[in-house]
Amino acid sequence: MFWLGNNSENFHNLKIFDGIESQIVDDIIKNCEHRVFSDAEMIIMQEEESNGEWYIIKKWSVNVSINGDSIAQLSAGDIFGEIALLNEEQRTASVYSQGETEVIVLKIDDIMQMLSSDNQINKTIINRIEENISRN
Repeated sequence: MFWLGNNSENFHNLKIFDGIESQIVDDIIKNCEHRVFSDAEMIIMQEEESNGEWYIIKKWSVNVSINGDSIAQLSAGDIFGEIALLNEEQRTASVYSQGETEVIVLKIDDIMQMLSSDNQINKTIINRIEENISRN
């Protein structure tokens, strides 16, 4: 993993930011860490304690598995890791990169700052998290 810096190009097209003003998306991206994982690198390990981070896939995809069985493949614009963050539980699945995968890392402090600073962001992000949880 390594730091890529702040670059908001193409982020406006991610599903999680659909309907959010471009300037707000730019502000979110500017304040979040970006990481790249090499092919087949573990991003999250099942039953690990939450590290206070959840992820938005920017480039490539990840494989989600429970007890070694693949249950989903997520791609650009999908989010993962939010269940353990919201419920303060252990991770419910393992997630591995497929190809050189780039993610935006959202930390609990970033989320709290976003939620307290803008009502529209608050509603949109909470709705997206609830939709994602209901899919699982």
